[in-house]
Amino acid sequence: MGILDGKRILVTGVLTDSSITFHVARIAQEEGATVLLTGFGRLSLVERIAQRLPDPPPVLELDVTDTGQLASLAERVSAHVDRLDGVVHGVAFAPQAALGGNFLHTEWEDVATAVHVSAYSLKALAMAALPLMEGGGAVVGLDFDASVAWPAYDWMGVAKAGLESCARYLARDLGPRGIRVNLVAAGPLRTMAAKSIPGFAHFEELWPQRAPLGWDIANPEPAARACVALLSDWFPATTGEIVHSDGGAHAVGG
Repeated sequence: MGILDGKRILVTGVLTDSSITFHVARIAQEEGATVLLTGFGRLSLVERIAQRLPDPPPVLELDVTDTGQLASLAERVSAHVDRLDGVVHGVAFAPQAALGGNFLHTEWEDVATAVHVSAYSLKALAMAALPLMEGGGAVVGLDFDASVAWPAYDWMGVAKAGLESCARYLARDLGPRGIRVNLVAAGPLRTMAAKSIPGFAHFEELWPQRAPLGWDIANPEPAARACVALLSDWFPATTGEIVHSDGGAHAVGG
């Protein structure tokens, strides 16, 4: 029996089989969960990636900035499962103008996009799934440590700080409904999202040197396992927390 045996989990943000969320979906299935995926844009790509999972799941369209798609999410999910026990928020985006050392010159429109997609969407997704989470469950989001200013990360760093604060407020307001809200702050990984960050090579060089446990930038498994653990019943009294899966780099000086 797996730690997610019988649970129904909605996973967002799968782009390729290098995505952390792809491995969350894979491990969740291996641990007994029924998984559904969402995709945005090229759904055929997500559907093709879904075929690489042990049990290819349904793929639902979801633009986290589209109020109509959010409003219909619970109904569309309920065509496949009768409730949700967990939701994984793996969605983040910032326009190129909001990254790469352009912090002082980024226009509000680009900042607004980064904050909407990468932070506010956690609340929007949680509320869209709420009708199917009566009786409790877990919301788990993917984070990157926002306690310091990173080179090139710029407004995405600000958006991640907003995500962390959003998770705490959601934990406060959804706790009485039995819903836990936690984040996993992963170390840098060679994912599709990382390729869009100018200067990502700096993280690749820095992290393995700083992390006491070491860090493999090509291995999303540790972060994915942390997400699956938080989706399980093994953290019944943990909410509003940021669990670092980064080899311990966050705990030591530069």
